[in-house]
Amino acid sequence: MLNMKAFSSAPRDPILLAIGGHDPGGGAGLQADIETAAALGLHCCTAITCITVQTSCRLTQVIPQPPEQLRDQCQAVFSDYKVAAIKIGLIGHSNLIQTIGALLDAHSSLPVVFDPVLAAGSGEHIVDAALLNQLRLHLLRRCTLITPNLPEAGLLADVAERDQAARQLLRLGAKAVLITGTHDASAQVINTFYPANAPPSQWEWPRLPGSFHGSGCTLASAVAARLALGMPLETAIIEAQQYVIDSLRQARALARCQLIPQRLFATRHAD
Repeated sequence: MLNMKAFSSAPRDPILLAIGGHDPGGGAGLQADIETAAALGLHCCTAITCITVQTSCRLTQVIPQPPEQLRDQCQAVFSDYKVAAIKIGLIGHSNLIQTIGALLDAHSSLPVVFDPVLAAGSGEHIVDAALLNQLRLHLLRRCTLITPNLPEAGLLADVAERDQAARQLLRLGAKAVLITGTHDASAQVINTFYPANAPPSQWEWPRLPGSFHGSGCTLASAVAARLALGMPLETAIIEAQQYVIDSLRQARALARCQLIPQRLFATRHAD
């Protein structure tokens, strides 16, 4: 017979809770979070904010879940698992922000990484003014790190220039911002890290041929997983970027349009 008392007192591995959308093709969203956490040695629990209808070519529909359903999913996870970090991805509707905010307040000691998915990979905006306003007012200040690409940072900050957008996001309460350069026209991908109380840091990565489905999800989840393991934030960001570039170098042409990162078999892992 299972000894539940011994089970409850035994040390448990860190758990990542991913809150986000379901991608039926498995290239992005919660499936990307699960694969990334597994590759880095963590178990990933999930709470679904929305069901999407999408392919590697385009997104056609976002169906948000009721706030009480999202709340109950998260409460079930916290009642049963020792969560060490939270990653938030696609939210899908403004009426879910208060639910997520209450959850983060109830577990305010946990690191939170937010990947603000504001547009599909094919370019369609999947956010309205109400959701943007709720993110600015109620979510950014609860986040340890936000990881927008440059267009997302500009949309969220309502400022197009990179440094100005980062400063505005920090003024809105984000503790740190990592703006990725995947959508820039530069020869290299330039990612810039803006901590609240220190000068920015910058990294350059090769711009690989092709287009990738779920690379932003992978980066945010990789950072969150390393925070769950107790790494300092900047170290987690550096190692997560290396993991992502390795997963993209091994990406597979499984679908008609974008390549799917090879997250489970990336050659470099955290030491």
